[in-house]
Amino acid sequence: MSDLDLIVIGAGVNGVGIARDAALRGLKVALFEKKDLGAGTSGASSGMIHGGVRYLETDRDVTKKSCEDSGYIQSIAPHLLFRIPFLFPLLSWSGKAKLMHELAYVFFKAYDRFQPLKRGKPATKLNRDEAMQLEPGLHPATIGAVTTDEWAINVFRLCTLNALDAQRNGAQIHLRHEVEQFVRGPDGRVLGVRVRDLRTGRQREVRARLTFNAAGPWAGRLAGLAGAEVKLRPGKGIHLVFARRLVNYAIIAHAIDGRQVFIEPYGTETWIGTTDDDYYGDPGEVQATHDEVEYLLQAIQTVFPRVREHRLVRAFAGVRPTLYRYGPFESDLSRDHAVFDHTAEGAPGLMSIGGGKLAAYRIMAEEATDTVCRTLKVTVPCRTHQSPLPGGEATPDPAVVAEAAGIDRYAAARMVHRHGERSREIVERIQRNPRERRTLCACEPVTEAEARFCIETEWVTTLEDLRRRTACGGGPCQGARCARQASWLLAGY
Repeated sequence: MSDLDLIVIGAGVNGVGIARDAALRGLKVALFEKKDLGAGTSGASSGMIHGGVRYLETDRDVTKKSCEDSGYIQSIAPHLLFRIPFLFPLLSWSGKAKLMHELAYVFFKAYDRFQPLKRGKPATKLNRDEAMQLEPGLHPATIGAVTTDEWAINVFRLCTLNALDAQRNGAQIHLRHEVEQFVRGPDGRVLGVRVRDLRTGRQREVRARLTFNAAGPWAGRLAGLAGAEVKLRPGKGIHLVFARRLVNYAIIAHAIDGRQVFIEPYGTETWIGTTDDDYYGDPGEVQATHDEVEYLLQAIQTVFPRVREHRLVRAFAGVRPTLYRYGPFESDLSRDHAVFDHTAEGAPGLMSIGGGKLAAYRIMAEEATDTVCRTLKVTVPCRTHQSPLPGGEATPDPAVVAEAAGIDRYAAARMVHRHGERSREIVERIQRNPRERRTLCACEPVTEAEARFCIETEWVTTLEDLRRRTACGGGPCQGARCARQASWLLAGY
């Protein structure tokens, strides 16, 4: 018999969400991840906790549930979220522009019915002058616009805080541990996993009553090790990042093939996204290509003509674990999800999850954990929609934090965004050792105290880990001005 109830494979947002939910229900959990928290699909997402507006015409229940869950996420991690208003410009040379202006407004007014569930603001219809006043960089052919309201989230912090809360409730979190094979019983039952610590090379066997595959786009390959199948149609998406905010609103445009793309203010940056193409390669080797970059820039140029005048600092790519369906274009594939029990395939004891989207992570984790609990005959209900994530208990006033720590108010605001109530622990560090208030980089004001706090409490062992936890090195300098200082800091641990 194993001391563990559940092994979770994968530390994307679904994996850490399942680990947290299961731990909160009293299960003994161990999570294994071959890289870092949110280092795969989750960290390459658009970061939107949206309300499922795309399902408004076909399935209003999905839209309602998406909005409800967006509201839950806001309540458990209010410090991580920030509002992104969207603007849909109508251009004089697009067919039937005035009619489309009216239809777009009617559509988003229907969406307003669900906005209160996620504290969203109602749609507004703007004439040309109003639209140009809000966004002076819009194309001169703009005749009007419609606005709606969505939320974005710091995805890396979301993954980290779910893992922290899982650990607080007894879960074991093992990063840089690769699952190499499943441990099988005489009847084919999956009894656990054989893992390798990628830092030491040491292998070991870990057993549990159930094993859950939450490996995202790698889920199919991992299930294949047990002779099971998770049928996916992986889709590649890229984003472009500009060094500063170029727009006040997220602006929707249509690419040359008719797909919708966007340019959005995201924190201190501006993002353009996203592509959606079938991908048949290794998810760990995915990269943006010149053609994909040009595809996005060309599309945004139709609504924001001067986009090429601004400094593009990086591009990032990821692979969506979309459920398989033959026939539809990539962008028309459902973002629905499914939980697989592999008993009928000769691998009892193994379950998997596929599909879904960031905005649905909490409900996906709840459904997955419900399935686990039914199998293990555990009757404890889910609490993840009520229990705050670490730091989500309250959001300190940045002005108070700045004064207490003796740091710039903007630096305090960014720290509060990342850590919420836990910012007080960082302030206490600074008060004990005032030298730790120095910033590592001017681009993203991360204090030495915050960096040390993350290194000591959040599994940070590399510069990439530190960037994911704090955004240090993610600003306009792209690490040129802070990598050396951060390296010296890490070397001391």
